[in-house]
Parts: sequence; structure tokens; C-alpha cells
Amino acid sequence: MTEFSAAHQPRTRLTPAALAQLLTERILVLDGAMGTMIQAYQLQEADYRGEEFANWPSDLKGNNDLLVLTQPKIISEIHHKYLAAGADILETNSFNATTIAMADYDMSHLSARINREAAALARKACDEFTALTPDKPRYVAGVLGPTNRTASISPDVNDPGYRNIDFDTLVAAYHESTLALIEGGADIIMLETIFDTLNAKAAAFAVLQVFDEIGYKLPVMISGTITDASGRTLSGQTTEAFYNSLAHVEPVTFGLNCALGPDLLRPYVETLSGISECYVSVHPNAGLPNEFGEYDLGAVEMAAEIKDWAAQGFLNIVGGCCGTTPEHIKAISEVVAGVKPRQPKPKSHQFHLAGLEAFSLEW
Repeated sequence: MTEFSAAHQPRTRLTPAALAQLLTERILVLDGAMGTMIQAYQLQEADYRGEEFANWPSDLKGNNDLLVLTQPKIISEIHHKYLAAGADILETNSFNATTIAMADYDMSHLSARINREAAALARKACDEFTALTPDKPRYVAGVLGPTNRTASISPDVNDPGYRNIDFDTLVAAYHESTLALIEGGADIIMLETIFDTLNAKAAAFAVLQVFDEIGYKLPVMISGTITDASGRTLSGQTTEAFYNSLAHVEPVTFGLNCALGPDLLRPYVETLSGISECYVSVHPNAGLPNEFGEYDLGAVEMAAEIKDWAAQGFLNIVGGCCGTTPEHIKAISEVVAGVKPRQPKPKSHQFHLAGLEAFSLEW
């Protein structure tokens, strides 16, 4: 068993069974977009650098994950705003904090520290709000982003067989991040914004490896991205095929996020709800970006879409991705309050396979 510091661990560890039980009782609310909120602060290069990295040799503006070290008050303030808006689950500010993504800033060696501190900041905020309302505990979802490399697709159009990352390298990076997130106090591990299923398999392998090493399991959330109206992930899978490819991980929730607004994402949420034997999470964008890269879907309009999803029995966890703010999360939390959560599909005895399409064999 791996020994590690648990100074920031919650007093009572959240088990997969405990989260599953809570999801049978009510729809939980996830927070909204961290990046959107950071943009509102209009931070400059010096803000990203702080004192510790004032003389760093490469540009750091845009390295949002680094802000947990250089601007922790801002990150904590954003967490507090989402909790005040009604969020039950906070995502850590660690979307790009793997050694792989941090290499762009020559900061791979800081990956574990950033993940650990991201979880600790979210943990502190959640504990503060839970202390105020003990009947509504708040939870930390340690986020593992997709990285900026893809194991399934060549970045070179002239060499389809070329890859700029391999499975073992991904596993090593995700292993380090997962362990650091748990050390920082994460209750849940979330594989988020998955566009390449092979990357996600590496992340899942690393997460399960860490669980074996520390001697217990945390709940796992898996959330993929349908990249456009084709209804497929970037690596080409349909919603059903994507689900079949990762269901063996036995996540507590399986879901979709990013890329699309709630109107365009709806059919894929309905599909997932219809097949998933675990609980369903969704956090869509606030519509599609306009010509200035901004998101125009307001909180009331977005909440109206989510209200219909909840009424149709699609949801167990819902929040917001790009473009969403505490205003969006407040409106969403209000429309799902008291609505009966979705119940998972009964376990089947079908044999499920997947390539780009799903295939199921009846026994």
C-alpha cells in the first residue's frame, strides 16, 4: 500500500456506494466553468507569474492551473461563488495539470504540487460550506483532463500512423495526478472532457492502479465530449460505443460535457440515459461560442432546457461547462430542486462491444 499524506482528507471518506445512495435521493449540482470565471479577472502575465515564478523563462499567461499556486485567493473566491450558487460538487482547477500538458510551460515537475493544491483549495471551500449547512455536504471532484495529446489520432496529416504520445506515458502522468488529487482531499475522481477513448482508458487504468496501491476506492465519474453535430467523439465513437468502451471501469456516473450547448447535446443525453447502467452526469456549454469566442446562452434559457431534461428523467448530476457562471448554476440548481432523479438501467446480461459503433450480443 502506498503511504501518503492525508492532512486534507475529509473526516468521512466518500465511498462509491455512498455517492450512489445520494444520487437515488436527489439530483446533485456540479459547478460551472472555472476558465470563464478566471477570464473575468482579466489577469495579465505578471498575475500568472506571481512572486515565485517572476523570472520564469517562458510565458505563463493562460496557464490557469498554475493560479492555484500564484493566485489561490482568486481560485478560492470562484469556488465560493459556485458553492453559494447551489453547487454540491466542486471541480478542482486541475484540468491541464498533468505532466504532459504542463510541459508546454516547462512545468512538468510542478504537476503533483499543482494537483495537490487544487484539491486542497476546493476541499477547504467545501468544508467551510458544509460546516454552515451540515445537512448538505459538499464534495470535491478531482479533475483529470484529456491532456493536449491524443493516443488515437496522428497530429501529422502526412503520417497517419504517427503518434505524439503513448499509452504508458499517459498512464504515468495520470497516476501522478490522481495520487496528488487524493492527497489534496478529493472525494471523487473525474475523467472529464474525453475526446479520445484511448486517452481515457489510460486515465482509468492509472486511477484503478492508484486505488489498488492506497487500499480503497473513491467514486469515479467519466464524462465524454461529443465534438459536433455528427454525434461522435473526436476519435470517432458514437455515444453508445463510447459508453461500451469504458463501462468496465464501473464509474458511479457516466456523462457528457463541453463542445455543445444543451439544445444540441439533448439527443445524446437522452441516448446515454437510455442505456447507462450507472448514474448520468451532464454539464453542457452555455450554447455555442459566437464570433468573439463568447457564450451567449443566458442562465434562464439554459435552466429551462435543463428543467426539461430533469422532467424527462435524464439526470443525476448536472452543472455547466464553458461559458457558464454562478448565475447559470443558481438557475439550474433551482429548477432541479425536488425533481426525482434518474434511476440506472438494470444490469443486463448482454455482451457489449464497441469500435466506432456499438455492438451488443444477446445471450
